[in-house]
Amino acid sequence: MTLEQRKKAFEFIDLHKDEMLCLLKELVTTESDTRNKNSVDNLAQKLKEILCSIGMNTRIVEYKNSGNSIVAESASNKCKKGVILSGHMDTVFKKGTLENMPFKIENDKIYGPGVLDMKGGIIIALYVIKALNSIEYNERPIKVIISGDEETGHCNSKCNELFINESKGFGAAFNFETGFLDNGVIVGRKGVAEFSLEIEGISAHAGNSPEKGRSAIQEMAYKIIDIQNLNNLKNGTTFNVGTITGGTVPNAIPDYAKIEIDVRYTKLSEKSSIENTLQSIASKTYIEGTKSKLKVKSYMPPMETTDDVMKLFEFAKKTSAEIGLGDIYSKTTGGGSDASYIVTAGVPALCAMGVKGEWNHTPREYGIVESLFERAKLIIACILNLDEYLK
Repeated sequence: MTLEQRKKAFEFIDLHKDEMLCLLKELVTTESDTRNKNSVDNLAQKLKEILCSIGMNTRIVEYKNSGNSIVAESASNKCKKGVILSGHMDTVFKKGTLENMPFKIENDKIYGPGVLDMKGGIIIALYVIKALNSIEYNERPIKVIISGDEETGHCNSKCNELFINESKGFGAAFNFETGFLDNGVIVGRKGVAEFSLEIEGISAHAGNSPEKGRSAIQEMAYKIIDIQNLNNLKNGTTFNVGTITGGTVPNAIPDYAKIEIDVRYTKLSEKSSIENTLQSIASKTYIEGTKSKLKVKSYMPPMETTDDVMKLFEFAKKTSAEIGLGDIYSKTTGGGSDASYIVTAGVPALCAMGVKGEWNHTPREYGIVESLFERAKLIIACILNLDEYLK
């Protein structure tokens, strides 16, 4: 890398700020509710066209029961290990949210459904590529992976496998999830496991023949206590019974109950013991005549803080200081992201490299305008100087 190359790439970003914001508006106003396959697929097609227009060999990976995903690759030098730019295009917001939560820019903040999580991050990735194209960069291949069902944990697709298979052999990755206002960069995330537990009992009239009933809710109550007692804050493994349904009317012994369980864990090696422990609880019977069934809904592995991840972070930290964007610091969090699959594939990744902001997943979601441009420059500088990291 030469300083002149970096300067010209930065100038490209400076000259296209308005264009970046206009395209961000277009993406945000193209709603992509993770539960609405058609809306996600519509955005996937739009992004494919954009990526093709900037010279990326792009394909849509189709899934029957979830939003499609995108893989795009540059035709750069394949003799050197490449760089992955990753994220997701689906949002948690239902179609029609724009009516009460329109895209707008006020007081240097951008508002709108998914502007922070994480369509702003997609814009950063696109303009990193455009800026590198403007200086004819071809030192390393660049691959873009954008999932269409991250918000549901890929429970209805094999996108988790897509991330692992497409990432293998690459040198570094940057995932553009929500950036933090305090300049924190994620070097580790907990894994996320989602389960459901259903119990069948025997219904009966609560007044006339209660002795004939077997309460599914009562059985579930015992099991909920067992599950909550599994929490281990010391090692960071947490169990949360987040929803419960069951019964029909107050005067009937309930013959059905269901809970949904969220588990967060720090080590990939914990996965089997978590499932085995929950299965043991499901297999135990407190109320004779009830039956329990545990179902695994989804797994997202932890993004483990490996030595290579920390090496990449130190490189990015040095780069950020060199280009005048201040110190970044490393942090871990309990929320999952697709960076976990990339690290599982053996590729060091940094996460939360997207637009900085707050309140994602809420009507107050917003991003900081200037961070859109700052993060693009940071990634550009990292890619241009990647020989220093991968030497």
